Amino acid sequence: MESASILRYLEGKTILVTGGTGFLGMVFLEKILRVQPDVKKIYLLLRSSDAKSATKRMNNEIIGKELFRVLREKCGADFESFISEKVVALPGDVTSENLGIKELKQREQMCSEIEIVFNCAATTNFDERYDIALDVNTFGVLHATNFAKKCLKLEMFLHVSTAYVCGERGGYLLEDSSSMDEMVKEMTKFDFEAVEKKLVKEKLNELKAQDASQEVITNTMKDFGIERAKVYGWPNTYVFTKAMGEIFLGRLKENLPLVIIRPTVVTSTYKEPFPGWIQGFRTIDSVIASYYKGKLPCLLVDPMIVFDMIPVDMVVNSIIAAMAVNANKYSSIIYHVGTSLRNPIKFCDIHDIVFKYCTENPWINKDGTIVKAGKFTMFKTMASFHMYMQIRYMLPLQGLRLVNMAFGQYFQELYVNYDRKLRLVMRLVELYKPYMFFKGIFDDTNSEELQRITIESYKDAEMFKFDPKCIDWADYISKTHVPGLRKHVMLKK
Repeated sequence: MESASILRYLEGKTILVTGGTGFLGMVFLEKILRVQPDVKKIYLLLRSSDAKSATKRMNNEIIGKELFRVLREKCGADFESFISEKVVALPGDVTSENLGIKELKQREQMCSEIEIVFNCAATTNFDERYDIALDVNTFGVLHATNFAKKCLKLEMFLHVSTAYVCGERGGYLLEDSSSMDEMVKEMTKFDFEAVEKKLVKEKLNELKAQDASQEVITNTMKDFGIERAKVYGWPNTYVFTKAMGEIFLGRLKENLPLVIIRPTVVTSTYKEPFPGWIQGFRTIDSVIASYYKGKLPCLLVDPMIVFDMIPVDMVVNSIIAAMAVNANKYSSIIYHVGTSLRNPIKFCDIHDIVFKYCTENPWINKDGTIVKAGKFTMFKTMASFHMYMQIRYMLPLQGLRLVNMAFGQYFQELYVNYDRKLRLVMRLVELYKPYMFFKGIFDDTNSEELQRITIESYKDAEMFKFDPKCIDWADYISKTHVPGLRKHVMLKK
């Protein structure tokens, strides 16, 4: 009996993608178009006022990226016509009913054609404004799910969450929803959607009544998100609103063929379409970049923690494999996609690899000065970190305050700037602390089984590998990830 084929499964399919301008959505789109040019159509939902501006945004923010270089070379002169034939830049928004698709005929056509819905729209800032994070990460899932239910030929609804919906729990973390059980019990006591929407509206009205500036509104709503997250036991707005999205999905799914992918920290491409491509800073990368430029003398972190990260192309491969394996199965399954169980790396080892790279390939400032990398100090407790900050920053700040009182405006500006930087540092420390001391290990039994099924049942499984055990961390970090970060992000800033 002939083996099945993932490429054959994708052939002739019509797919809806939300979050196409995001890192994961972009890599998914590129992979599908490159390996299966006979896909029928991909609807790319983009926040735009009309089709013309959606197409412009697609060309500028997605197709024009270096990520599509290999596909562009493969297609040659036919690249533009191939994209226009296969990809529909669709104006809309996951924060609205019917995904913001205004034309009834357009919605009806889509609902009669779409077989796969890939929902990866999200705002990933840890301290995003609460109103924005709720709209995208929580209520956006509600709108995407409701739209998927209207698709008459639907074979798969795949939602991208995050492994960190577990909050700050440690130990062995299962591929299930047990981390949210207490919240679900709490939510049954009231209408979460109505309560949180009301609180957001009241807060925004209060700020409007105060004639608050846009900066004040943004900062207040960021703080409000962290406050609401902590009320429910989550460390930040991002993971809280993503957990809420999963809870909504659980309530609404009914008999949808549903897959939830929970990646850990997503990093640059391992191999495809070429090694090292990355878009923006991905959690750990802001630490690496600051250290590389000599701006990070210390860090609050347990050097012995396992830091779970996974290359983006492996995540995409797991997504495509999960689509093929679970198509038309009217049930749901969760997959952790990470490395902490089967190929763990400790933070101290990451530091040593990055230190070696930065020593051998030093950063050169615009004025030509060479930055000499040094091993930074790792503080294992908040108390020791506070003591360091007291000596290095807070005492000089007090001195500036006294000088300001004596000498006036010039030192006032120095004091304000210094105080602002100090507050920013402390805020970042609070945001990242849960992950710098994270004690959880993510079970990936379901993902391991997905790999087994793919290898045994699909003749083209090699094209969709996502086995974390194959990663050589020293080689990947020093020869792929940091050089990619330098080329595609740091040198473009």
